[in-house]
Amino acid sequence: MEANLKYVSICRVGIEDIDLFVKYRIDYLAEMQGDASAECRQKLEEELNNHFKAEMEQERFFAFVAKKEGEVLGFGAMIVRKIPGDFNKPVYLEGDILNMYTLPSARRKGVSTMILKKLIKEASNRGISKISLHTTKEGEKLYRNFGFSETLYPVLELPLLSN
Repeated sequence: MEANLKYVSICRVGIEDIDLFVKYRIDYLAEMQGDASAECRQKLEEELNNHFKAEMEQERFFAFVAKKEGEVLGFGAMIVRKIPGDFNKPVYLEGDILNMYTLPSARRKGVSTMILKKLIKEASNRGISKISLHTTKEGEKLYRNFGFSETLYPVLELPLLSN
C-alpha cells in the first residue's frame, strides 16, 4: 500500500469507532509484547472498549485515525488528566499520547507525522499544557523532530504488583 499523503485523511475517532481502535491497539500490543491467547485478547478487548468509551464520554480521551480510500493506515490517541496547579495556575491539563500505531505497510510515509500534528493541535485547543509519551527507538526520531525531549526533572517509576 502506498500512502500518498495527498489522499490520506485524518479523522476524529468517535465512540462508534472505538471497536476498530481497540482492534488495532491489540495488534500494536501483540507487535510490541508478543501475541496472547484468544481468551486473553477477548478479555482485553472488552476492558479496553469499556475504558475508552467511558473516557471519551468524560472528554478525557480523544483519538484520530488516518485513512486512505476508507482503508485504515494508523491511529494516535491522547489521554487527558487534570493535575493540581501551582501559583501560576490552579489546575493544569496534561496529555499522554498512546497508541501511535501505523500499519506496517504504511510506515515511513508520513502518516504518524500527520496524526501527531492533529493530536498536538487538539491538545493545544483544549488548553493542555504538557504532552508526554513513551516511545520505541523506532519512533523516537519523529517525536524529537516535534520538540519532545527528556523531562527537566528525573522521572522515576515504581512498578507495583497488581492482584
